Amino acid sequence: MTNDLNRRHFLAATGAIAGGLAFVGPRALHAQEGGTLRFALSSYPPSFDAWASSGTAAGTIKLLMHRGLVSYDRDGKMRGELAESWDVDDDGVWTFRLRDAKWHDGSPVTAEDIAWNVTEAQKPDSAAYLQGQLALITGVETPDNKTVRMSTAEPLAVLPGWFAHYNMPMIKKGEPRDTQMGAGPFKLTGRDRGVSLNLTANPDYYKDGLPKLAGVEATVYADENLRVAALEAGDVDLIEYVPWQSMSRIEDNSDLKLDTRSGPFMYLTFNATRAPFDNPLVRRAVAHAIKREDIVAAAFFDRGGPLAHLPIAEQSEFYNPEFKDAWSYDPEKAKALLAEAGYPDGFDCTMLSTAQYGMHQSTAEVCQAYLSMIGINVQLDLPEWSSRVQKGNEGQYDLAVMGTTAANNDPDGLSNILDGSLPNSFVRSFGMETPDITEAFARGRAEFDNEARKAIYHGLEKAAIDTVPIVGLAWRSQGYAMTNAVSGFANMPGQLTFYSGLTLEETVVG
Repeated sequence: MTNDLNRRHFLAATGAIAGGLAFVGPRALHAQEGGTLRFALSSYPPSFDAWASSGTAAGTIKLLMHRGLVSYDRDGKMRGELAESWDVDDDGVWTFRLRDAKWHDGSPVTAEDIAWNVTEAQKPDSAAYLQGQLALITGVETPDNKTVRMSTAEPLAVLPGWFAHYNMPMIKKGEPRDTQMGAGPFKLTGRDRGVSLNLTANPDYYKDGLPKLAGVEATVYADENLRVAALEAGDVDLIEYVPWQSMSRIEDNSDLKLDTRSGPFMYLTFNATRAPFDNPLVRRAVAHAIKREDIVAAAFFDRGGPLAHLPIAEQSEFYNPEFKDAWSYDPEKAKALLAEAGYPDGFDCTMLSTAQYGMHQSTAEVCQAYLSMIGINVQLDLPEWSSRVQKGNEGQYDLAVMGTTAANNDPDGLSNILDGSLPNSFVRSFGMETPDITEAFARGRAEFDNEARKAIYHGLEKAAIDTVPIVGLAWRSQGYAMTNAVSGFANMPGQLTFYSGLTLEETVVG
């Protein structure tokens, strides 16, 4: 197969070659007909920075205010947003053609705006979640107001996926990174810091008939049990982060609906700038010390499954069954690895997690118990979420419990979790160099043939199993719950569950 045919196959598979999303046509519904949705958030956004990673609640609010060049439909297929079509030429240059869209202040979205977003987010001090990936773009041209051309040193098959991420929305040129003015379906019209956010339908949104809601009232219920109680009492219409112990009760309530997806996962990260976790033998010992079924039972009430390898799901075409039990529970092997590393009697350390989410605390407590059995004495550090994010970003921990999804359903979506060449982030191990993994991701991005990509990612997984940049712990079922009055909202598939806020533009209540 030629490179050109590989590119065409790749584009067809991602939906790019078909052009943009055909939006439904004349306005049959007006926003006022859809009611106001009362949405219970699990936390107040630690930051409104458009390009930074600040957790799921912040991501959902960004998906209400902002849009990127592309995104995903409810089936997980890539679709156009501010870009109505995109393609790549034989030299690997990606061209995005913009649709007619407006910022919240009524001014048009232009190619110059898009180019500014790319060059600003590329800067090392941008705090952008995708800064390391965007740095691979070597040139951005704007031949006219509706066309953006991006050049790279090597062809990059995965580039559109970067611009589908909810941490890479477009903002108007010159706006601060934490601006609330975007091009999304809702405008932020009020907020009570730490408590609530009020958003109102954008009458100039570029999709006919959307949003259907008149507005969204987002209120923070940090206590997961109070979040469920508010839904049961009719105080809210929709909640995120349904606690696993409450799922059965919600399923049994004829007035409520539960929508769950498998895809998110729990894992451990390490501070590789400190002994003993700078030693891969110690990290492998940790990987073999923990009985994952107990995490699934304690943290997720058996709504999940053990994860003893990299978080590549069995349903993925890139899954390799050879690695299924690579980090299986084996305490004797863990003790032998500790002894080989020079710690036959174990050591003391601190584990960072958070008490704000019960699953994080329960996961940490199970890990603490099992690590003690091989001589690793763990003291838990359980701050609220925003402090946990800050401590993770700054490396204020020895090892840490983390839970998230990949950036998308492609293996390249794991790069932010595994690639140590990227700027420090709480989602991956701190200060850890991963040369073999970094090189494999680079080759995977440049390859358009899926069979060749499979071989590359199988090699990457083998390198990760040996060097342990993270320790996979558990898959988890991720749930939203709502009253029967809510329709149109969907929990999106696989690794895209945290993109589900995209469907709020199609949601109706009442």
